[in-house]
Amino acid sequence: MTEEMSNQQPPEAANAVFAGEALAQAETYASLLAGPGVVRGLLGPREVPRIWDRHLLNCAVIAEAVPPDVKLVDIGSGAGLPGIVLAIVRPDVTVTLLEPLLRRTVFLEECVETLKLQNVEVLRGRAEELKGKRTFDVATARAVAPLDRLLAWSLPLLREGGELLAMKGERAAEELAGADTQLSAHGAKTAELVTVGRGKVDPPATLVRVIAGAGSRAAQRRRKR
Repeated sequence: MTEEMSNQQPPEAANAVFAGEALAQAETYASLLAGPGVVRGLLGPREVPRIWDRHLLNCAVIAEAVPPDVKLVDIGSGAGLPGIVLAIVRPDVTVTLLEPLLRRTVFLEECVETLKLQNVEVLRGRAEELKGKRTFDVATARAVAPLDRLLAWSLPLLREGGELLAMKGERAAEELAGADTQLSAHGAKTAELVTVGRGKVDPPATLVRVIAGAGSRAAQRRRKR
């Protein structure tokens, strides 16, 4: 753990977002990010003072948009943001951390073991490789790719009515406005901006929520022919 992290206490908002033993798990995860995460290059040293506000809390409030008892895939999970955080705050959700790079999957596996997360699996691979093999209720992504590419990766993994929840911040509206062609091509049913975390994080987090239609998997089958 870095000296900056050892001197940093969870902000007051963490008590409301991480209930019960989830707060202790979040503190342990913060230490893993600030220590091994920085040493292995998964998180920049300058991010350490902002681990709670910019990363943990910002990811945790996504849980407001996640339905109960679902199977969720976190695409390009990286250091586990938001996948591990969602697994901590939502033990009812089964989380698959999907990440292609070995050094990151090793870190993710260590985090899952240390935090004793029974609702998480770590899977090394790319979203394209799972098409036709696995189906999920929800897909999440944070700082992975532009929305048009993310739609091509995520929607074929979702059941009809499943949801993509993409963290997009200030550019959310711009990216959504420019994704009409991809939304249609991949059979999306609806797409909208959703704000989560009001009163818990400042500014609140902005998500692009896309509902997969029956055409999402049909389009995938057509491309295989």
